[in-house]
Amino acid sequence: MQEYKLISKKGEGTFSEVLKAQSVKNGNFVAIKCMKTHFSSREQVNELREIQSLQKLSPHPNIVRLLEVLYDEPTGRLALVFELMEMNLYELIKDKKTPLPQAKVKHYMYQLFKAIDLMHRKGIFHRDIKPENVLISGDTVKLADLGSCRGTYSAHPYTEYISTRWYRPPECLMTDGYYDHKMDIWGAGCVMFEILTLVPLFPGSNELDMIHRIHNILGTPNPRILERLKRHATHMEFNFPERPGTGLEPLMPHASRECIDLIKLMLTYDSEERITADQVLRHDYFKDLWEAERQRDFQSSLTSIRLSPRTNHFSQGHTLEHDRSVPSVYSDQDRSVDYSHSVKKANFKKQKMERDFKGLPNLNLSLKVESIFKPTYNLTDTPTDSDFKKGNTLPPLKQPILHTEMMKLPNINHVINPKKKDEVKKYSNTLLKPTLSNQSLFKKSKKASMIYRSPDYNLMGKKLT
Repeated sequence: MQEYKLISKKGEGTFSEVLKAQSVKNGNFVAIKCMKTHFSSREQVNELREIQSLQKLSPHPNIVRLLEVLYDEPTGRLALVFELMEMNLYELIKDKKTPLPQAKVKHYMYQLFKAIDLMHRKGIFHRDIKPENVLISGDTVKLADLGSCRGTYSAHPYTEYISTRWYRPPECLMTDGYYDHKMDIWGAGCVMFEILTLVPLFPGSNELDMIHRIHNILGTPNPRILERLKRHATHMEFNFPERPGTGLEPLMPHASRECIDLIKLMLTYDSEERITADQVLRHDYFKDLWEAERQRDFQSSLTSIRLSPRTNHFSQGHTLEHDRSVPSVYSDQDRSVDYSHSVKKANFKKQKMERDFKGLPNLNLSLKVESIFKPTYNLTDTPTDSDFKKGNTLPPLKQPILHTEMMKLPNINHVINPKKKDEVKKYSNTLLKPTLSNQSLFKKSKKASMIYRSPDYNLMGKKLT
């Protein structure tokens, strides 16, 4: 701790306290989380869930960044050094008299769900989503305090009294620890309501009071859901009076229809039917944000990749049979390129490809804006042996990887596994390289079969070094 100068105390919880400090070395301000528990060895420190989770999730723009781990072996004291954020969501809204602008709330929640979506895709759920654990600096939101997180596929039952009471879902309140990662969605729905209205949605004083408050607003769940919860409950009687519920609309008169619809989906009683984080991000409420984000990614991909005039263009209408029209992706200063030289080079390369790979079907790749956002491959269009005999070409792939990105990654291969015709592969927002199948796509063509089976060859049939 000699490397940091302590300034003030930021907050305190059950298992730790957070201090504001300044680095003696570079003068940067940081937040130091001092653990109240003592650790007997470095191995015990390395097994701490919070450290392991942060290492698995970082770097991400909406997950708080762990800078350093300070462990004093003689005393067993442990401190985690994080980047310093300005405040948390609770501090932002606690003294406000008027609600935050709708656009700002939408921007905050979109970033929060991007963090939750990442955690769930990595097999981790937070278990303590609340305003105090959502940090803000300017317009940037970051999820913090992963000390209660758990693996998505770990065995039940979990700890019953986890999370802050006001943000616990019914399955956490009513069962003996039989809940899953969807509890994060319920907690985020409560947080969204709170920052929109400046009041908590279910401020119960105990578990039973919490359940009554939930029923008063959402109504009593149907007998099928209650019976399922009852199978894993020993500490509570399930004799709840039937209530229709007031609904969310009277509590949020100024909220949009899409906003109320999204919160209802997040506060679904049945966790199996509750909306996922990925589905939340694609909800109509966030449509303007994810469309703008998709367009930014598309534009940045085009501007960051400077194609050589000698590069083959696999864009819409440009297959291995090149014509003289080369799609322009250059800046104004590049428009003086002598295309006569590039056409000669392209024709020479075309003739060489036709000579070396005669019989390889043409690949028509359609460029779409949607290809930047979760490209998917429709495997129902996989060509058959009869198609190959007829000389048919490959059907256009649905939402293929951007052709400029394909040129950037020379060892990329588009391969479809014939054994999984009904499966639709989905990739993350960032462009990933599809894995190569060990199965032959065209058994009747020796050269094509070799190219599509071997990881040593790229899409153009060129052997990789």
